[in-house]
Amino acid sequence: MNLLDELRWRGMFHDMMPGTAEHLEANKPITGYIGFDPTAPSLHIGNLATIMLLVHLQRAGHRPMALVGGATGMIGDPSGKSAERNLLDEATLRANQDGIRRQLERFIEFNDSPTGALIVNNYDWFKDFGFLQFLRDVGKHLTVNYMMAKDSVKRRISGNEDTGSDGLSYTEFTYQLLQGYDFFHLYQNLGCTLQMGASDQWGNITTGTELIRRLTNGEGKAYALTGQLITKADGTKYGKSETGTVWLDPTMTSPYQFYQFFLNSSDADVPRLIRVFTLLSQEEIEALETEHAQAPHLRTLQKALAKDVTTRVHSAEAFEAALAASQVLFGGGDLASLDEATLLDVFAGVPRIEVPRAQLDNLSAINLLSDNTQSVIFPSKGEARKNIQNGGVSLNRQKVTVEQLATDVPLLLDKYLVAQRGKKNYYLIKVV
Repeated sequence: MNLLDELRWRGMFHDMMPGTAEHLEANKPITGYIGFDPTAPSLHIGNLATIMLLVHLQRAGHRPMALVGGATGMIGDPSGKSAERNLLDEATLRANQDGIRRQLERFIEFNDSPTGALIVNNYDWFKDFGFLQFLRDVGKHLTVNYMMAKDSVKRRISGNEDTGSDGLSYTEFTYQLLQGYDFFHLYQNLGCTLQMGASDQWGNITTGTELIRRLTNGEGKAYALTGQLITKADGTKYGKSETGTVWLDPTMTSPYQFYQFFLNSSDADVPRLIRVFTLLSQEEIEALETEHAQAPHLRTLQKALAKDVTTRVHSAEAFEAALAASQVLFGGGDLASLDEATLLDVFAGVPRIEVPRAQLDNLSAINLLSDNTQSVIFPSKGEARKNIQNGGVSLNRQKVTVEQLATDVPLLLDKYLVAQRGKKNYYLIKVV
């Protein structure tokens, strides 16, 4: 399969300029780039869909290039935004860039071969580019009419209540000109002839192809290709969990939370997600879909998706740890096998109770589960006793008896008890 056929069957293709297909076939390898603004220390799974465009470009025998927008990140892209973002200082941007590069290296191969990936930073060519020089050498080549015709500008320019916009600053208005010049700079200096991105970047990308044409007196040939924005079956944006954005950095979204996010994908969404986010072949995916259809409750597609993406974003070890943690919660695995960070992840969102360590001595389990928990677990000793007698209460997966003491159950990590009432009600007790 060539690049375009690959993107189409995966549901990743959105649009391209005329001549792009022919250019990809006639010239190998070509260099194609995608820009990433370093507005956070990590990329997120929305970016991952875009990264996969670079992955498939390299797999098709071309050279991928990632542009980290140290300069444009100081301004902010108005595309898809209703308000201007906060501007970041250079030190923060540099730290963010380092994190992004480390993440990109997990997906695309950087080496000295003709298809080896490159990473560049547009601050390197903008830092000494004077304002008057930029206006003279670049700004005069695109009209205000042309720039205002872009959808990203038109949605923001009115600044009314209907759009939820406060208008568009001159700073953001110039963003497309800066991104356009990025493409020209890479075209002139690194032979880059293709820019890719999500579909909401079409206006910025085509500004670059037009600027190349005008700055080369019509001789320069550059191309644009965009991928589909990833949305859920109901049309809402994909990439948010109950706790916020799903990041690729394990310190911002733990591997367990990351794994669970994909594992909890709906049956309506998962056929598309497994095409976009994995490198499984068409035959492999269709076989998984057939298996899933025969027993949807086994969640075959979700498990395959979560395993593949967690392994590639984090590691095989991180996947195994996330799987083990998941089995602890849903399959009765050993709680003592979890480290503190994973334990807190597994039981994130469940009620948490603190009990002074001095109160544990000679404290009955019944009292622990009622009086000492402000009735969070049981409203009374009688209710606790009744549930314990019926075998419906456990501490650290051990069934509680009416006579036992709270100290009969070893603490997890010398400070935690996991109380379970019935099949689905969990409580995390921390001894302080």
